[in-house]
Amino acid sequence: MFTGIIEALGRIASVETVGGDRRMRFQAPGYLKGSGLGDSIAVNGVCLTAVEFSDDHFIADLSAETLNLTTAGRWQAGQAVNLERALTPSKPLGGHLVSGHVDGVGRLVGKHEEARSWRMQFEAPAELARYIARKGSICIDGISLTVNEVEGSRFGVNIVPHTLTHTTLGGLAVGDPVNLEVDQIARYLERLLAARNEA
Repeated sequence: MFTGIIEALGRIASVETVGGDRRMRFQAPGYLKGSGLGDSIAVNGVCLTAVEFSDDHFIADLSAETLNLTTAGRWQAGQAVNLERALTPSKPLGGHLVSGHVDGVGRLVGKHEEARSWRMQFEAPAELARYIARKGSICIDGISLTVNEVEGSRFGVNIVPHTLTHTTLGGLAVGDPVNLEVDQIARYLERLLAARNEA
């Protein structure tokens, strides 16, 4: 589990194809101290397991499932990524509960400045739109954000200066794909309602 509060910006050092899957090396000098082999680390919101490790980098294997359902299939060496280590009992829950299991890929459809912040509009896949609600939570590339408005499959968020400079959001251009994870409560609520209707 994660909180969606980004701890560091890392960089993809290498991408290697191995037996149809991919192995990637992520550089994050000074950030990984205290982490270890087998730890879960969210990379742009995708929960990955560290299979090799040092103080300044970790290596993870990405399955075909991950490559097909997230933006990871497009990741390239040199690219900046958002990093967050798994939640521990002593870590403040500053965002919302995030699993790192990406639901689908959306895209940035608009952005403009608003005072010192930026307003960004995203479009979600139609099958995910029903889980997105005004003032609810959404995870975009691993970042916990509050939804400001919703219209059909499009929704808007406000990005404060800190989030803009300490995550990859500032580098997004209109049309860029992003990983989306909807609020878990919405998914469980839908399942409970469906089970009740079946009964």
